[in-house]
Amino acid sequence: MRSDQIPSSKPDEADRELLSRPATSLITARKKGTGVRAWLLLDSTGQAQTVEVGKHAIMRRTGLPARDLRILDPLLSYPSTVLGRERAIVINLEHIKAIITAQEVLLLNSKDPSVTPFVEELQKRLTFHFHATKAQPERSLLGRDHEEGRKTDGRQSVENRDGSKVLPFEFVALEACLEAACSCLEIEAKTLEQEAHPALDKLTSKISTLNLERVRQIKSRLVAITGRVQKVRDELEHLLDDDEDMAEMYLTEKLAREGGHGASSSYDPDIQADIPHVHHPFSALSRTLTSTTRSAMSKHLDVEELEMLLEAYFVQVDGTLNKLSALREYVDDTEDYINIMLDDKQNHLLRMGVMLTTATLFISFFIVLAGVFGMNIEIELFKEDVKQGMPKFLWTVGGGAMGTVFLFVGAIAWYKHKRLLE
Repeated sequence: MRSDQIPSSKPDEADRELLSRPATSLITARKKGTGVRAWLLLDSTGQAQTVEVGKHAIMRRTGLPARDLRILDPLLSYPSTVLGRERAIVINLEHIKAIITAQEVLLLNSKDPSVTPFVEELQKRLTFHFHATKAQPERSLLGRDHEEGRKTDGRQSVENRDGSKVLPFEFVALEACLEAACSCLEIEAKTLEQEAHPALDKLTSKISTLNLERVRQIKSRLVAITGRVQKVRDELEHLLDDDEDMAEMYLTEKLAREGGHGASSSYDPDIQADIPHVHHPFSALSRTLTSTTRSAMSKHLDVEELEMLLEAYFVQVDGTLNKLSALREYVDDTEDYINIMLDDKQNHLLRMGVMLTTATLFISFFIVLAGVFGMNIEIELFKEDVKQGMPKFLWTVGGGAMGTVFLFVGAIAWYKHKRLLE
């Protein structure tokens, strides 16, 4: 190799500037280029930690395709969605954007102040679920419950001390998401209803620009909230109408069928770039269900447990939609009443306009009479030697005025006879 081709061992200015940067800034720069986002990870014990990972790491860990992750992108506008996949459930309900697996929950916008109460409630539920199930023998996941445990139609049955059935982990998280979304919509609907009735009553009592603008804003909010509630209702209705979609959401059952181990995931709290490759209960699962599992699911889809859960929140969101529909009807009735009042006032103005126009017409006749007498012509009425000049002038003026009034009254009587002023 020639000496002029040997690279210099001394870094140039650009390299020195790059090397002088702190490591954190280099990692941040790489994150921006790879689409790394901060996710809040909640494990099966309710413990939370923030991890910063890229899209590909999430896809490998959850088995989700890229099109499903786009649903959670905060920069894109997607309708409310609940998707059941082979190894995860994708939740996009209002402010809740999460991925639920059989043993963990990943939240995308955990730093949002509106999501903080939901995170606290979810942690409480997951902690309670962990304490309720930790006393159960591990044979529930290893398949030994065929001989010793209690099973119902091949499905694990875990109960509390009081005999109540404990939902699987994914349904506990799903219920928390549904409750947070439905409660948020219900609170917004109730707040709007409390603001709408006084504003509509004020508009009914007094039609003004301020009251009209206030009602217009309320109606715009009503349309927006109704659309959001309708989307959530349609999504729940779609799930309730499709047993196969609900069967896909039984993640714990599918994990048990595949013989997965219940080892929990471990994360390094100092993760900055990617999720470490650790043993995960889903690492042994294939990306598609076996033909045996699919045939078993197709023969008998027992989704009563999830159906009851979804039905409860479907009823709640349907009640919220009914309240908004009733409020919309009240707004429409108020608009109709306001339009009737405005039409009545417009009719009054039209009647007054007709009367004033008629009066102007007949007064014009008297003005014509005055104009005739104002001409520069010689008549006996203006001769000074005529002793009865003034009486004739008064008779002329009085007669013209009385004739004008008589014609006006006659015209109004004819209008009423023809029902033109009613």
